Amino acid sequence: MRQFSVKVLDDADREFVEVLRELGIPRNVASMITYLANVEEATSREIEIGSNLRQPEVSIAMRTLRNNNWVEEREIKKDGKGRPMKVYRLTISLGDIIKHFEDEKRKESVKTLESIEKLKELSRSLSVTP
Repeated sequence: MRQFSVKVLDDADREFVEVLRELGIPRNVASMITYLANVEEATSREIEIGSNLRQPEVSIAMRTLRNNNWVEEREIKKDGKGRPMKVYRLTISLGDIIKHFEDEKRKESVKTLESIEKLKELSRSLSVTP
């Protein structure tokens, strides 16, 4: 039997995941970002074990990271037969990912405040009395 070691998320990492979740980031995406930020590269199996995600959760989160061009994927051949293993690594810094979420939340805030102002304007023209 072969044995290998995998880095796992610690308490500080789990806190980082929770803060991302407070921003509305799905748990699987937050866990994936946090895990990949802590390793140079990882297979999907290492990500599953290290971040405590199931395989479908890893696949869904990976799609999000790919759509944002945050992850690079390469294949390595395994000994013997079978499919090659995919290995993933972040292509941008954690700071750039945080900046992306910051910009996204700023846009949302501006849009929300604009909607509130529009409601105030519209409410003045309503003929409803208190």
